[in-house]
Amino acid sequence: MSDAERIAQLIAALRDDNEALRDHAMASLGQMGIEAVPQLIGLMADEDVVIREAAATAVVRIGPIAFDQLLEALQDDEWAIREQAANALGRFRDPRAVDPLMVALKDKDGAVRTAAVWALERIGDSRATPGLIEALTDGTVREDVARVLKKIGDTRAVDALIDGLLGPNWMVRRHAAEALGKIGDPRSAEALIQSLQDEDWLVRRNAAESLARLGAKQAIEPLLPLLEDENTMVQETVEGVLASLGWKQATSS
Repeated sequence: MSDAERIAQLIAALRDDNEALRDHAMASLGQMGIEAVPQLIGLMADEDVVIREAAATAVVRIGPIAFDQLLEALQDDEWAIREQAANALGRFRDPRAVDPLMVALKDKDGAVRTAAVWALERIGDSRATPGLIEALTDGTVREDVARVLKKIGDTRAVDALIDGLLGPNWMVRRHAAEALGKIGDPRSAEALIQSLQDEDWLVRRNAAESLARLGAKQAIEPLLPLLEDENTMVQETVEGVLASLGWKQATSS
């Protein structure tokens, strides 16, 4: 049996109802080498998401020799191929993919943009920061973007994270409150103090923890009311934060 026939046979097996057979086919395709990549990339447009993901996994298993073809696939006309290519590039964690993935952050399809954010998170390269900052305005991916910016911890994101902290999306506010403490830029102290009054308890807690990281003693007075916060986790966090900032509760004589 020729390699081409073997590849065709394995691809057909990806559609089998037997999960074990599908897994075997995916693993075998991953051992076929570069010759299998074009057909696998074509499968990334399949109407069945299981087939699309299996094809992408097989390409990743083939290894770095498939990298250049995945970069080309990131510009394919089919959105599903672009999405799976972005996912696969993230799994390689190759920093050469950062710039193409930043372009994909502006893709017309939301699934592709989401995959690009995930891939950039896996790669973890701070060169992605400017593109991620811009993507914070994208309603489809902004929550994921805030999380990734938190993980990268680049000071260039401070202004955008402050905007997110004071914005309407509670999930973005949660990530931003935590990210600003991780980055440790004193410019964020005022916004974090303001967020101690946020309606979301985890934003309040994250803001308090970040103020502790900043060593922001000016936050002591605004923190005191949170000792009686409706959420006990906030109360406990604030007790520790106040202690770290040097506050001591007055004792009656």
